[in-house]
Amino acid sequence: MILVNGRKIGTTTDGYLANLEDWSEEVAIYLSERDNVTLTASHWEVINLIRRYFQEYDITPNLRTLQKLLKEQLGEEKMNMLDLFDYGDAAKQAARYAGTPKPTGCI
Repeated sequence: MILVNGRKIGTTTDGYLANLEDWSEEVAIYLSERDNVTLTASHWEVINLIRRYFQEYDITPNLRTLQKLLKEQLGEEKMNMLDLFDYGDAAKQAARYAGTPKPTGCI
């Protein structure tokens, strides 16, 4: 459980939101600050891409899918934006900040 702006928000043992409806930009910032990451405009591009994908397909993109999405939707020059996320697997860390479940295929 985390406390953001006086609100108790449930999390899983892996640190993902227990209730996806609890996500907000403030929650993303709280989670990133806990990892000593300052979210930049580039981080938000990836986070918003993951959120849009999840809303459309009801699944969190894994690393391979996320790389493909970055290339197709943001351009090949943006593929290195995953380097901004360094907590183990970039797709997992970005998904936590995006408030979506752990990507499928991730251990």
